[in-house]
Amino acid sequence: MRVRGLGSMLALVAVLASAVFAQTNGRPAKAPQSSAVPDFSGIWQARQDVIMFGSQEPPMQPWAEAKYRAARPGYGPRATPDSRDPILNCLPPGMPRILLIAFPMQIVQVPGQVIMMFEYDHYMRHIYTDRREHLKELSPTWMGDSIGRWEGDTLVVDTVGFNDKSWLDQVGHPHSDALHLVERIQRVNHDTLQIDITVDDPKAYTRPWTGQVVFKLRPGWRLIEYVCTDNMDVPR
Repeated sequence: MRVRGLGSMLALVAVLASAVFAQTNGRPAKAPQSSAVPDFSGIWQARQDVIMFGSQEPPMQPWAEAKYRAARPGYGPRATPDSRDPILNCLPPGMPRILLIAFPMQIVQVPGQVIMMFEYDHYMRHIYTDRREHLKELSPTWMGDSIGRWEGDTLVVDTVGFNDKSWLDQVGHPHSDALHLVERIQRVNHDTLQIDITVDDPKAYTRPWTGQVVFKLRPGWRLIEYVCTDNMDVPR
């Protein structure tokens, strides 16, 4: 049975398959139709047997470290019962954090796009494979602007155009509007999807850092309705 309450969600987050983050309007191209392009379609959920963080913090700029130290997460070594995690107020998780939430996502591939549909609050992410450049005018958003290209069996996704309102993860690492994410997505076997992530944010970190999220295929599952505001804890 999958739990849907937001309070219970924080418990699920504690067993996430999370990232160890450490150390990076063109002319439309015809969408690849070759059998060499892998099929990521299906419903996936983050694996629950991966350690959350390594022994070292990412190399933060002074202001980012101060903001991180002031954060009040609901999970991790600095967890507090009066957490100020933005998602407790139903703000969007943003990227890459939405990949770390223990709700399934469905991947659908159509010509020119790879679409990630998240069960958590119905968020959607469009990765455009028919563009080679980011849009010239980008308004900052929670999910950013994502373009992808195929390198053999790997989808390389480049994302920019973020606002600075979300945490990178559930323990409160911040980011700025200069955040640049590069993901390498690969189906390492039929039941396993691996996403290697590089976080490059020179305003917030002194050098790029990397991590990995691993998902398991959930055949027979379907996405169900989850609305954050319907699941907020009601004060007693």
